[in-house]
Amino acid sequence: MYRKKIDLGDIIGVEGYLFHTQKGELTVFVKQLTLLCKTLLPLADKHGGLADKELRYRKRWLDLISHLDVAKVFRTRSHILKEIRSYFDQYQFLEVETPILQSIYGGAEARPFITKLNALDQEMFLRISLEIPLKKLIVGGMHKVYEMARVFRNEGIDRNHNPEFTLLEAYASYWDYFDMMKFVENLFEKLALDLYGTTKVPYTAHEGAETIYVDMKAPWIRLTMKESIKKYANLDPDVLSNEEMRHLLLESAHCDPKKIKGLSRGLLIAALFEFFVEPHLIQPHHIYDHPIETTPLCKPHRDLKYREEGLVERFESFILTQEVCNSYSELNDPEIQRHLLELQSDRREAGDEEASPLDEEFIEAICQGMPPTGGIGIGIDRLVMILTNSHSIRDVLYFPWMKTIQNTSL
Repeated sequence: MYRKKIDLGDIIGVEGYLFHTQKGELTVFVKQLTLLCKTLLPLADKHGGLADKELRYRKRWLDLISHLDVAKVFRTRSHILKEIRSYFDQYQFLEVETPILQSIYGGAEARPFITKLNALDQEMFLRISLEIPLKKLIVGGMHKVYEMARVFRNEGIDRNHNPEFTLLEAYASYWDYFDMMKFVENLFEKLALDLYGTTKVPYTAHEGAETIYVDMKAPWIRLTMKESIKKYANLDPDVLSNEEMRHLLLESAHCDPKKIKGLSRGLLIAALFEFFVEPHLIQPHHIYDHPIETTPLCKPHRDLKYREEGLVERFESFILTQEVCNSYSELNDPEIQRHLLELQSDRREAGDEEASPLDEEFIEAICQGMPPTGGIGIGIDRLVMILTNSHSIRDVLYFPWMKTIQNTSL
């Protein structure tokens, strides 16, 4: 009788008692059954399942019902966030919340989403970074702060990028980029041990591919950017001329001539690294001492020799060829800061849509006096991808951005 009334997907309530069948299976002897909710739409059948990947992303509720492994990924994501917060608590960091809507954007090079605050008839932006307000808190005497929240960048969508994503940024007074290297690698090692009982995290590039193991054990491989180019590309940036670097980027990396035509020497070195080195960075690496042109917010190198070469105290962490962390010894000299931000603003006026406008209020805050500070930014979604052996950012976001279509019914 019940089979005629109940369909796959209905939610029922059962009253009865437990017993063991003749085969020893624990089951429920049903005395009363109540239909709590009747499904009006069919579920995917037990054998065929919900096979369309795009449909699974669009209708995540069906995906979760049909695939227990998907729910496991999201439970793991929540556990990772909990463990990250616990780690920061151990180091006495304070978690804070800063505005999503901003009257001026900065802290990264990206195109923002633009909106309007009707009450003030004012153009506003969704934040592209957490950096600027967190540094203002450092100036105010809150010496260890972090925020783990959504940021928004009006850019491309692919397996590693979504227009909104979760970013962790943290700042600690009287730390530098070497302190942050230790802090980051110890965090990743802790997460691997917590999830797998070992520092070796499994990864398969695609179904049927051989599993490789990424070893999170600290300390990680550390190379300067120039050292990494020498090691993995067999090129010496100190010997190559600007024209030779442009030729390599054009002929071997097939770069767009328009994009590299006006690049400075520092940006040419960074481009060599991107195209010739990043594909080799499978195991965890810290790549440090970047050209000053790569960021306007980083402190010039403490060593006069490297400072004269135009290097700054920055590192990026790479795993499986992807950047997972960006860190600076933060620039706290207001005069240098103003000069670098003005250069960035000039690039924006010249048509660079990713360059940020000049933020006078931020410069004023730095003028008040900011202690030496180390900062990090970690892409949480990419971190979760690595730790759950997921191949697309869409696999670790509950509701990834999808192009709107007219009809998504089954």
